[in-house]
Amino acid sequence: MIEFALELARRAEAEILPRFQRTDVLTKSDGTVVTEADRAAERLLRRLIAEEFPDDAILGEEYGETAGSSGRRWILDPIDGTAAFALGLPTFGTLVALEENGKATTGVIHLPALGETVYAARGMGCWYCGRSGEATQVHVNGSVTILEEAHVSTTGVYRTHIQPLSAPEPVNLGAVIRRAARFCFVGDCLQHALVAKGTLHAAIDTEMHPWDNAAIIPCVLEAGGAVASTRGETSRLIDAPDLVTAGSQALLDDIVRALHTTGRTSDSP
Repeated sequence: MIEFALELARRAEAEILPRFQRTDVLTKSDGTVVTEADRAAERLLRRLIAEEFPDDAILGEEYGETAGSSGRRWILDPIDGTAAFALGLPTFGTLVALEENGKATTGVIHLPALGETVYAARGMGCWYCGRSGEATQVHVNGSVTILEEAHVSTTGVYRTHIQPLSAPEPVNLGAVIRRAARFCFVGDCLQHALVAKGTLHAAIDTEMHPWDNAAIIPCVLEAGGAVASTRGETSRLIDAPDLVTAGSQALLDDIVRALHTTGRTSDSP
C-alpha cells in the first residue's frame, strides 16, 4: 500500500508541476482558492485508485467522497497549500493517506517543487527521500519538553485570538509565540514533515480537515512523535478540526496548555 501511495503522489506531480506558476486561480464558495492543478490531479488519483482498488472508498478535498465496500478509504489532498501554490511558492505538498478501521495507517507527504517526500506506514517507521532518490529513516527531535526550548511553527493565525473569524473559542497563539525559543510561519503540510524529520520541534495548524490530517498522522507517529488536536484530544484524529504535532508528548502538552491560557500575564514563563 505504501508503494501504491507513493506512486499516486508521483503521478499527481506530473499534473501539478507543469501548471506551477502558470495556472489561473479561482475562489470557491467558502472563500478558499483552487486551481485546475488541484482538480486535474485529484481526478487522476481517483481514476488510478478506482482501477487498482475498485472497492475502496475515496475522500478528496475537491470532489468529496466516493463510497466503498472494502473497509479501506483513500484520503487525498492533491495540493495542500493552494494559497502558496497560487503565489508561486514551492512549499505546497501532495497528501495521500490510507485509512483502515478508522485509523490512518499509511501517509505520504510529497513536496513536488522541493523534490522531497516524507512517508510512513504503520509499523514500518517514517522515511525521507530527497532528490538523490535514496530513502533514509527519520525521527523526531524528542529532546525538548517545554516551549522555552522549542522551535515551533504555524500555518496561520486564523481561529486564534489574533484573527478569531467565527471560532467560538479561538486559541491563544500569542502565548505560544511569546514563550517559544523560536517561532516561525512555515505553513501547511511542510511544517509537519519538518517535525517528522526532527528539524522543527512542533507545528500547529488551527484549521484542518480529514484530507489535511490523514497523511500527517502516521508520518509523525511513526517518526516517534506526538499528535493531538489543539485541545489535546487524540480520538478520531483524522476528523480533528485542528492539529498539533510535536517531537515529545511533554512538549505537545505544554503547547496545548499555552493555547488555552487566558490573559497575557498567564502566558509568561
